[in-house]
Amino acid sequence: MSNTSKIREILETVETLSPAGFAIAFHIRLTSPDFLFQTYAKEWTDLYSEKGYVMVDPIVRWGFTETGSIRWSSLGEYDDHNVLEQSLAFGMTYGVAIATETNGSRSCAGFSRGDREFTDDEIAVLSAHVQDLHDLTASNTGMGDKMRQELQALSIKMTHPGTTKG
Repeated sequence: MSNTSKIREILETVETLSPAGFAIAFHIRLTSPDFLFQTYAKEWTDLYSEKGYVMVDPIVRWGFTETGSIRWSSLGEYDDHNVLEQSLAFGMTYGVAIATETNGSRSCAGFSRGDREFTDDEIAVLSAHVQDLHDLTASNTGMGDKMRQELQALSIKMTHPGTTKG
């Protein structure tokens, strides 16, 4: 199985575990990731972009300074702009943030659902998947241009469904 196929398979599993959507930013440099996979509601991502929430998002703020996982319900001290409260209107009632860093490269993820908190077992599975995806998308693994293009196309397809074919 190719790395791209493994990545697609893992993302499908993650999507199933996160019925209200997710966002995973891989290999963040300053504020820009190498790859961003996102399935949150378009209305939320539009509002998020319009308001410039990336720099005040408690998930991002926590993920820039910590590694591991934390439920959104424990991120209150990071949410002085009420980003998580605003996300409730889009069905993102419960969530977990996960961050990892390897060899100075950091990835950060947020997963959400509307019905209940994530279980410890689900968080463990999501954490393992984030680490696997982090490793599979690392540029220092000799990623070729073809794989980079495939991942960029997949990122666009997931973040903006209906805009690409394939």
